[in-house]
Amino acid sequence: MTDNQLDPENAKLHTLAKAQRARNGAAEGAAVRDETGRTYVATTVELPALRLSALQTAIAMAVVSGAKALEAAVLVTEDKQFRQEDLDVIADLKDSGTPPRLFLADPKL
Repeated sequence: MTDNQLDPENAKLHTLAKAQRARNGAAEGAAVRDETGRTYVATTVELPALRLSALQTAIAMAVVSGAKALEAAVLVTEDKQFRQEDLDVIADLKDSGTPPRLFLADPKL
């Protein structure tokens, strides 16, 4: 996936996730947009006592800021698919409306 393949709002998420991943030298970068249009960006957390994927971290940041649902999420990773534990966290924030748009991006693009 490249920015040219996305609408401007989702291209912004992609750019933010790539930049955060590069800035932190992390395995993954993620950006999510909540139901109000607010954006949250994060990378993987790998501490001895706490391990979160970038997507889990971004969603946790959204939740503590009051988000009730997600509109979209971008995960920049070398993985070829979303991990089930990330999809489970996304499902926790599903409202009765439209499911969030999910984008998986190769860090080399």
